[in-house]
Amino acid sequence: MIMSKLRRQVSTHISNMAETKNLTDLKNKTGNLYESIAIIAKRANQINITMKEELHSKLEEFATHTDSLEEIHENKEQIEISKAYERMPNAALLATQEFMEDKIYYRKNEDDLFS
Repeated sequence: MIMSKLRRQVSTHISNMAETKNLTDLKNKTGNLYESIAIIAKRANQINITMKEELHSKLEEFATHTDSLEEIHENKEQIEISKAYERMPNAALLATQEFMEDKIYYRKNEDDLFS
């Protein structure tokens, strides 16, 4: 089965299940809980876009405009690729894990400091 770059980068210790997080720990990373959540949300969006692009590019390999017997075999491969992406952790879970492990680079916009 084809493995994506992102899938290989995903740590095996990240669960597909949502876990409660200590809000104080999130707040302590930036000094503001809402800022921490905004950073996680932006990173989750980036991860989600990357995953969608990878999935679509892999599924485009199977795009045919004619019906044939080979299409049945190709559909099985498409299904396997789709299932692999469905088993991957949610982008928000990945982003939260990256944030908690200090793997996300972020900076404050100086314009925001003076408003």
